[in-house]
Amino acid sequence: MHINDIMATDSPTFSFEFFPPKTPEAADALYQTIRDLEAYMPHFVSVTYGAGGSTRELTHGLVERIQHTTKLDPIPHLTCVCHREAEIEAILTRYAQSGIGNILALGGDRPREIKFDPAQDSFKHAVDLVRFIRRFNESGVHADRRGFGIGVAGFPEGHPATPNRLTEMDHFKAKVDAGADYIVTQLFFDNRDFYDFRERCALAGIQAPIIAGIMPITSMSGFKRIAELAAGSRFPAKLLRALQRCESDTEMVKRVGIHFALEQCHDLLDNNVAGIHFYTLNRSDATRMIFDSLGIPRRRQEKSSI
Repeated sequence: MHINDIMATDSPTFSFEFFPPKTPEAADALYQTIRDLEAYMPHFVSVTYGAGGSTRELTHGLVERIQHTTKLDPIPHLTCVCHREAEIEAILTRYAQSGIGNILALGGDRPREIKFDPAQDSFKHAVDLVRFIRRFNESGVHADRRGFGIGVAGFPEGHPATPNRLTEMDHFKAKVDAGADYIVTQLFFDNRDFYDFRERCALAGIQAPIIAGIMPITSMSGFKRIAELAAGSRFPAKLLRALQRCESDTEMVKRVGIHFALEQCHDLLDNNVAGIHFYTLNRSDATRMIFDSLGIPRRRQEKSSI
């Protein structure tokens, strides 16, 4: 289903993110997670794309398996790094033929394992990829006359590559104006950052719905990994204090992390968030606990065809 139809008929939305497994054991665990969360009938699920397209085929395979064997609507990530126009066009054509309704267009991370020459990329920034997908939509290849719904990433705490916040918002508005239908934010732990970002978007004339990205902390190792991967993320003293009190007790760390995320979600819903996107790390227990505690009724809607 096109994201504009999803947002128009049912807000706030709830969605999950998965990453493609690299081993048969990880695949089995992920498909069990997907089955567990399918019962909650999220509005969509997204599938990540490794640095430089390193999980390209794994991503494609997972997206198509979700599309054809579940009731879920998958949204694949697509990135600029290490891609030429012909490659992106082939991927879009494949997704269009599989009935995929939406794409999340991202700049992408630089690969660490291979030598990287950015001069070889057709797309220097996410705005270039958004424009290319919009042109593809006009080709009529997709069964939906509108083509793909296009999402972009938002950065409530600021984009790490653009310390000038005025310039950053100019770049962000250009990316949205190029053809984005919706925005999904990076994870954050202080809702004030999200509300300030949403207000700055409104002041800039950005009208696309903004979906908040939430990642429940479930372990100290995961917490430290978040700090490493999500460069620049701020961790409120309230959260740090609570984790320090119980860091030697793995079960209590999980409870604290889930409780903190639950409080975030309650507050976001009270302040009319357009949607909440859960970064699941391919596990269902934390997300299911939050859903159940929020009292969100399970949707009965079947996946519609284009």
